[in-house]
Order: sequence, then structure tokens, then C-alpha cells
Amino acid sequence: MHTPIPSHKPVADRFTNKIAIVTGGSSGLGRSIVEELCKEGGKVLFTGISGAGEKSQKEFHAAGFPTTFLRGDMANEEFCAEVVAQTIKTYGAVNYLVNNAFAFTAKALDATTKDWMRSFTAGPLAYARMVQNVVPPMQKAGGGSIVNMSSISGHIAQVNRWTYNAAKGAVNQLTKCQALDLAPFNIRVNNVDPGWIWSNETDKAANMDGGGRAKWDAIWGKYHMLRRMGQAIEVARPTLFLLSDDASFITGTTLMIDGGYCSMGPEGLGETAVIAGSD
Repeated sequence: MHTPIPSHKPVADRFTNKIAIVTGGSSGLGRSIVEELCKEGGKVLFTGISGAGEKSQKEFHAAGFPTTFLRGDMANEEFCAEVVAQTIKTYGAVNYLVNNAFAFTAKALDATTKDWMRSFTAGPLAYARMVQNVVPPMQKAGGGSIVNMSSISGHIAQVNRWTYNAAKGAVNQLTKCQALDLAPFNIRVNNVDPGWIWSNETDKAANMDGGGRAKWDAIWGKYHMLRRMGQAIEVARPTLFLLSDDASFITGTTLMIDGGYCSMGPEGLGETAVIAGSD
């Protein structure tokens, strides 16, 4: 059975008069981050590559959220520049950036040069370009905060995932270098590394094999100490913390949001692991 997460009340006005860019904000983790930023007073320009962006934009506006959507591919250098320029034109400033859009290309021995190029141009290279573009307006604003979305896949080996895991691993090192170089400008850079989170991708994988979340949450949950998959909002909340002044002395850091995944050894939960609430 799905475990409910603790109730949460947005921090009122934490991001009032603040402007954020969230790439890949049309669905999943990115959408949840956009929604939580708006609930706490922020204004957000978000990007997406599919028609889900227009749908999300309508829903955000119906909820009274001040958002702007741009559709495009983050692998495109000109689009990265356009995202920042449009944010300045619409809202007048940039205070925060969440680099979330990332190519999910999972190939190994079968990886082509095109696969490798897609993994990096729509991954760490896009992250780097976005940071390069937001630094001038953040400097003008007196500083800012950046969160790069990485993954447990950047820390471990997984079968047939040379491209994706190498690209996510690059994000972790990129974040440290960016944090070092941007600290003199009062710009903090951190990354969050989620474990298995119920999202569009996991939903598609579950539906292909049948059973939906009720079945697969229990199966994939065995890889996590908390014995379940995470939910998008459980990534959004820590991301907002890192963006906010509550994390004013945190930079160059990786925050694992993985339910204990990367801390477990090969024994896993163990044969005799006691599950709270079990008979």
C-alpha cells in the first residue's frame, strides 16, 4: 500500500517578489517544483519539450499562479539564451534557476555517437549553458541560487546505462565547479539527487508491465530504506529549501533525496527486515 507523506503547509511569502526559471517544468518533478514555488509567492518561467507544457500552463493560470511557459529543446544553445532573455523581459529579473530538463537516454554497448551527444547536450551541457546565461542577471540582483537536478544514477552502476549515468555523474562534478567559481558573486549552486520517484517515466514503465503503482511501488520500494518510492513533492520541498535563504550557507553540496537508497549495501533490507505496520 502506498505510504502517505506528512502534510505540508507552504512557507508563506518565502519567494515573494522572486523570479525563478525551471527547465523541464511541464510534468513530474519539475512541475511540482513550479507549483510549490508559486504557492510560496514566486513567479516562474518554465520550459518543456512537449505539449504537456501548454496543459500545465492552463492549470497553473486557473490556480492563479504567475507562470510563463516556453516550449523548446534545452539542447539548443539559442533556446537556452532565449529562456533567460524572455524571463528578464517578462519579470525583470532572475533570482533562481532549477536545471531539471534532462535527456533520458539509457544505452550501453549499443550507444551511438548520436546517443552520447544527446545525453550530454540535453544534459550537463544544457545545465552549463543555462548557468552561464543567468549569472549576469543574478549578479545584477545581488546574488542568486541554482539547483541542478542529478540522480542516484550519478553515483552507482546500473545495467545498460552508460550514457545516462555518465551524464548524471558529470552534473555532480559540474555543480561543485560552478559553486566554487560563482561564490564570489553570492550565487550558490547545489544539486539534488533523487532515488526512484513516481513520475511520468516510472508510470510508463509500470503500465508496460502491468499492475500500476500499487504493484510497482512495493517492488521498487525494496531498494530504499523507507520501503517505498518517493513522490515528486518530496523532491520539490528540499529543492525549495536549497533555493531559499534558509540554505544561505550551503553551496557545492549534493543532497540525496533517495529514501536511503545509496546508503544501503548489497544486503538490501535483509531477509528478516521488520516492516513497520506489517502483520
